[in-house]
Amino acid sequence: MKADVKTLAAKSAGTVELTDEVFALEPRADILHRMVTYQLAKRQAGTHKTKGRSEIALTGKKFVKQKGSGGARHGDRKAPQFRGGGKAFGPVVRSHAIDMPKKVRALALKLALSAKAKSDNLVILDEAKLKDPKTKAVKDAFAKLGLKSALIVDGAELDDNFALAARNVPNVDVLPVQGINVYDILRRETLVLTKAAVESLEARFK
Repeated sequence: MKADVKTLAAKSAGTVELTDEVFALEPRADILHRMVTYQLAKRQAGTHKTKGRSEIALTGKKFVKQKGSGGARHGDRKAPQFRGGGKAFGPVVRSHAIDMPKKVRALALKLALSAKAKSDNLVILDEAKLKDPKTKAVKDAFAKLGLKSALIVDGAELDDNFALAARNVPNVDVLPVQGINVYDILRRETLVLTKAAVESLEARFK
């Protein structure tokens, strides 16, 4: 499939041929959902922790007689039902990551790219470079291109001036091509790829 290439000034810069195996697949919501769940689960810190009964710094001495008190037969104050006692079945430090086959992860990325292409929310830029790191310049360029919520993916290395200028613009993310992921693609309305990013993605999936 062919796609028009634009400059930052919203002028035409020719066309580019997009590989159907990467940009023309039929989107599948189930795989995209699995991938987003995988990403969000993997980024959880999992550092939540409460002290259990064995970790509380209280005496273990039996504080009431076994019989004759008229109450329950308690062993020590560290039991969960007492104030200051250990938490029963509390959270522990662990990884929330789930397994997902590498082939399914690769397919999910291709499906996310295809979904943007199918919904006409894919923009191909000639290059993402600025002479000076001016936020006003990049805001004007985004206004001409009609970008309000966008993920911009460049080649292996970002242009420093463009990255510095764009990071002050709300609802706009800039990533190198090796950082592209399904969650960031779906959370923004428009996906913007430079020609260098397109070449890298097509080479990656060959």
